[in-house]
Amino acid sequence: MRILDLISKGLGLENGYFYNKSELCNVHIITLNHYPPCPDPSLTLGLPKHSDPNLITLLLQQMDGLQILKDQQWFALKPFPNAFVVNVGHILEILSNGKVKSVEHRVVTNKNNGRTTVGSFIYPCPDCQIEPTKALINENNPPLYKQFTFKDFMATYVAHTSNRESPLKHYQLQPN
Repeated sequence: MRILDLISKGLGLENGYFYNKSELCNVHIITLNHYPPCPDPSLTLGLPKHSDPNLITLLLQQMDGLQILKDQQWFALKPFPNAFVVNVGHILEILSNGKVKSVEHRVVTNKNNGRTTVGSFIYPCPDCQIEPTKALINENNPPLYKQFTFKDFMATYVAHTSNRESPLKHYQLQPN
């Protein structure tokens, strides 16, 4: 919640904007993933390219393998001791009206070492109405996304991600 508070401050929103709206930070899921060593890493990915559908993800990684896509090029994120990677998810991109961007990332396997990660995901409740934050909308900064429920977004996310398409396109408003 502290990280979300810092993000809200950076966006010029009131303290606690995200966590004071309990429907936005209603679900907290923790995962533990283990990717065993792979004799030929070129044959498989640990996790294919995607962006997270939530507000934020905190990831504890102790081995190489996480990569982010920037300017159509993959970059490895080296693990730092006692540090978390913070990924912005699609929902936070929409709430910020595009001021912060969700991050496309993937996990690659390693020939010699297994990789274990712990992920902490913050999600809205299923019936939560998602739309750009009204305090970030004005004449010079019109809304970029239409309103929807999180459960509808998740259905779109699953369909579009399996087709390797961004689900955000489905919710973008067309310029007038």
